[in-house]
Amino acid sequence: MKKYEEYRDSGVEWIGEIPKHWECKRLGNWFEERRIKVSDKDFEALSVTKKGIVPQLDNVAKSNDSDNRKLVKKGDFVINSRSDRKGSSGLSNLDGSVSLINIVMKPRFIEGNFINYLLKSNGFIEEFYRNGHGIVADLWTTRYDEMKFIHLAIPPLQEQKAIADFLDDKCAKVDALVSVKEQQIALLKERRQAVIHQAVTKGLDSNIERKDSGIEWIGDIPKHWITLKVKYNFILSGGGTPSKENNSYWNGNIPWVSPKDMKSLYINRTEDLITEDAIKNSSVKLISKGSLLMVVRSGILQRTIPVCFANIPLTINQDIKAITANGAIGITFFYYFIKGTESFLLKDWVKDGATVESIEIPYFLNYYVPIPPIAEQQTIVTYLEAQTSKIDQAIVQKQEQILKLKEYKQSLINEVVTGKVKVS
Repeated sequence: MKKYEEYRDSGVEWIGEIPKHWECKRLGNWFEERRIKVSDKDFEALSVTKKGIVPQLDNVAKSNDSDNRKLVKKGDFVINSRSDRKGSSGLSNLDGSVSLINIVMKPRFIEGNFINYLLKSNGFIEEFYRNGHGIVADLWTTRYDEMKFIHLAIPPLQEQKAIADFLDDKCAKVDALVSVKEQQIALLKERRQAVIHQAVTKGLDSNIERKDSGIEWIGDIPKHWITLKVKYNFILSGGGTPSKENNSYWNGNIPWVSPKDMKSLYINRTEDLITEDAIKNSSVKLISKGSLLMVVRSGILQRTIPVCFANIPLTINQDIKAITANGAIGITFFYYFIKGTESFLLKDWVKDGATVESIEIPYFLNYYVPIPPIAEQQTIVTYLEAQTSKIDQAIVQKQEQILKLKEYKQSLINEVVTGKVKVS
């Protein structure tokens, strides 16, 4: 891409040099704040997200003060003032209302789509929060009276439109590539699930004699396999939460696991640490290394059953159970059984009608599992470790490609909207 013929110093650190004919003025020259208070009974409730302004999402916290909101008109730019919503902003294509925590601005003498790219660029986002105030980072807020002094470098109107059209085209192409990669990841995950499901319910030999498992959704299993209830093969241990008010229980060196930590196959460390005093004097007990951890109470049980291995001695909260082998089923084979059949297990194990989804422990303990001999279990585990490793590597490669595409897209936006490169 080409550069402009002449540049000059903008005098603003985050902008740097700009094309000579661009204007550099404070944001307040380009926008007028809209502060009209309305009710969401008259103006549709909108959500301000990282993807832009959308009809209010079902999962957002609803305010009881529905009459105390800010008016948004189509073409306004809306930005969330809180640091914990960093990057949540966008040009609104809807009339509606937003909560008072948001800043609503009406553009003046400026092309809306260009502004949508400029004010969502990394450079502006960082400058916006740099001009805010607060006690700690999580409570940092930027008001309009603070942000209106931020300088913006703006090209002539026709050039703004050319830049916006260029970025629309390039970003759409990048987004299309990202979508393809995401579809490929979804197919790889389906393939991973199918490979595991086949191995843990049918074995590795497709020609072997079979029999009815007695489990409707599994169907036939190898004739020499048996089925046993979970409770005859495993021991379950529960957990708890030490009192947050007792300082002697926290900031120790013993990992304390909650559902948010259950995102990888092995847990080696956690952000939350407790003390030996907490183990001695609260409901929390030490879980041995090698135990299988399973989330039994969480909204995530709507779609998956998080399970992982304790790679070190640790403790767990009340929403997790620790499982140790005590019978004919190896713990790693059981892990693969859960991951390969979880779409069926979710229907059979998860309690209906609960406030938060939870696994009904009696259902779990009395559930029949098809079991090959120990030696065959190990053969299946070895096979699945090799197969899933290949698929996981392919998924990681796709994820890295998506990350690079998104970084390229953001870099392109930053370069173009600040005039570092010229749009033909």
